[in-house]
Amino acid sequence: MSSFWKSPRITESILLASLALLPLACSPGGGPGGGGGPMKLQGAGATFPNPLYQKWVSEYGKLHPGVQIDYQSIGSGGGIKQIQEQTVDFGASDAPMKDEELKAAPGELLHIPTVLGAVVVTYNVASIAQPLHFSPEVVADIFLGKIKKWDDAKIKQDNPGVSLPAADITTVHRSEASGTTYVFTDYLSKVSPEWKEKVGTDKSPKWPGGQGGKGNEGVTGQIKNQPNTIGYVELAYAVQNKMPAALIKNASGKFVEPSIDAVTAAAASASTQTPDDLRVSITNSPGENAYPISSYTYVLAYKDQKHADQGKALVDFLWWGIHDGEQFAKELQYAPLPAEIVKRAEAKINSITSAGKPLR
Repeated sequence: MSSFWKSPRITESILLASLALLPLACSPGGGPGGGGGPMKLQGAGATFPNPLYQKWVSEYGKLHPGVQIDYQSIGSGGGIKQIQEQTVDFGASDAPMKDEELKAAPGELLHIPTVLGAVVVTYNVASIAQPLHFSPEVVADIFLGKIKKWDDAKIKQDNPGVSLPAADITTVHRSEASGTTYVFTDYLSKVSPEWKEKVGTDKSPKWPGGQGGKGNEGVTGQIKNQPNTIGYVELAYAVQNKMPAALIKNASGKFVEPSIDAVTAAAASASTQTPDDLRVSITNSPGENAYPISSYTYVLAYKDQKHADQGKALVDFLWWGIHDGEQFAKELQYAPLPAEIVKRAEAKINSITSAGKPLR
């Protein structure tokens, strides 16, 4: 080998040049508009629908091996932040974005509902076998720190004949900005004037007390591993971990078990209130069989896509999700979209363009 190739400076220059080419080789689809590898889509956000989205990614990947989709379960607040900053191809949130959050984005963002789910009150009390019943004011007072013992008279009133221990209650909530928290606090703000005044509706409220856990996964783990705790998680997490889910008294005065049918009933009762942009709250719906802490969950996507090939891949995935993907909802404890909302979601997906051209 000549002394030219042995020079440390020459070797270093070749190495740096090679490293500079790596991002192009590793970019989605071999780079925007280019070939050379699978099309890659990155999503991030809500933990609420994560079990379903992972199923969607797996099943869609089997049908379309040329498209690789990765979804990171980081919380709705993180999903909103990343889609605003355009570091992901799609975000996900159970909390509809606020007007000011939409204005902070560099382009028009669409809310595309995917499924419905329930936020359940779950707990770990060893001596209790049957599901507990809770009135709205009792749930609020527990998380306000006003009800401190499991054998409090108000809890007893909702659960006659149940032997409740004289143990301290420890509440568990989400530690990060969370759509599940938004749904839960939205419900509490509707049923408790004191909660509305002191805490309010927020993805990351100032909690009166209790412990924090990261994600639905973290809250589930803390409750499962600590006696006498109570918290809130998406229904799928309670079912998968064989944890109890309380019956909550709804707006019609009926104690309702969280279930797919009860979530569907909540959506039906609120269907006439859904605005054109599909940002809607269905907590505390008036239906007799409606579960009161129900919610849509959304994919967040830009109406104008920078790159037509990635935009097309995203549109195709979302279209599959709200049609074929709905078949996986019930087995994972989610309620499929009502037919009317599917039509409206179709219109949102059909409005996605790249350089002014429709992607469907």
